[in-house]
Amino acid sequence: MTIHWVGTGLSAIPGLRRLLTAGAPVAVWNRTVDKARDAVGDLTDDIRAYSPDALAAAVAAGDVVVSMLPADQHVALARLCIDKGAHFVSSSYIAPEMRALDDAARAAGVSLVNEVGLDPGIDHLMAHDLVADYKLAAQDGDQVYFTSYCGGIPKYPNPFRYKFSWSPLGVLRALRSPSRSVRDGATRDVDRPWNAIDPYDAPLPTPERFEVYPNRDSLPFIDQYGFDPAWQVQDFVRGTIRLKGWSEAWAQVFAEVETLHGEAGETRLRQMADQFWRDNAYDEAEPDRVVLCVALRADRDGDTVWHKEWVLDAHGTAQGTAMAQLVSVPVALAVQAVLDGRIAPGVHAAPHDPVLVGDWLVEVGQIAQHMAKVDHLARDGDRISL
Repeated sequence: MTIHWVGTGLSAIPGLRRLLTAGAPVAVWNRTVDKARDAVGDLTDDIRAYSPDALAAAVAAGDVVVSMLPADQHVALARLCIDKGAHFVSSSYIAPEMRALDDAARAAGVSLVNEVGLDPGIDHLMAHDLVADYKLAAQDGDQVYFTSYCGGIPKYPNPFRYKFSWSPLGVLRALRSPSRSVRDGATRDVDRPWNAIDPYDAPLPTPERFEVYPNRDSLPFIDQYGFDPAWQVQDFVRGTIRLKGWSEAWAQVFAEVETLHGEAGETRLRQMADQFWRDNAYDEAEPDRVVLCVALRADRDGDTVWHKEWVLDAHGTAQGTAMAQLVSVPVALAVQAVLDGRIAPGVHAAPHDPVLVGDWLVEVGQIAQHMAKVDHLARDGDRISL
């Protein structure tokens, strides 16, 4: 059995090093062998030049392929795994083309595990934990409010209220993406993030106000998180968290992005990205910061009867950036769970099994400088810290 870890980019290294340090049988694949050797050559000599054909020739039944490549390459690798009788793990969202492989994966007896990074990933674990906890007290007709906000932010704020650890182009493109969520019991469609920015007070040891906005389509996750149809969902939002003052600092960026269209607009986006990279990139060895807040509240007969929230605050360390650790360590945990037979064949997102959820949250708690489950209704603000 071999773990084929494909891609050694910035977000991959801590999880890969975790597996190698544990003595796992890992073959490291990267298009640039020297880059991979710089990252993990102190732990392994099994570093190979990646190409789809070379990987296909090496994968055997029972192996695991980990894709840390761009998301548009995952489906082809997942199909390869089905053909070879191997398993697949990635941190990316499940695309419709990946979901369509479920029957074939089950028939082949292989697991295709996705959404096991930070967001999506750790946020799913926290949501599953909150829903399972709340179900012990839930009643039909409860009005339920769910929010999940995650973001990478600078530990040491700059005037731009944001810093980049890789190309800013993806961030700029995302500003043109619409979102769908639930607000006040109705579907809320928003064409641009800056049209839906709200304040958010995170229950950190020192309370801190952030700015948040919804992203992507939150609605499918109502079912994925196991919400009971008898609950009246008033708010359901999965979104992004930014430093207070971000919207003001980026106001001119929003205004220009709105005017960009076609090939000329894409050219201008690339120019803006290059400028942002020069002006607002992380300095070498500068720590980043990740904040994740997942909350569930229930009202009954006009009173709040249940309100708990997971909150995570992590900073970069010698083991890697906070972002890289929180993306790649859950990937490594998923690999081990697949090898242990704890994830069934088929296409899956982050697990909802209570034992796996609990185990993984404990591991995540070892990365974060602060992680706690806060009971907002407890008189002393009880929290379970990890």
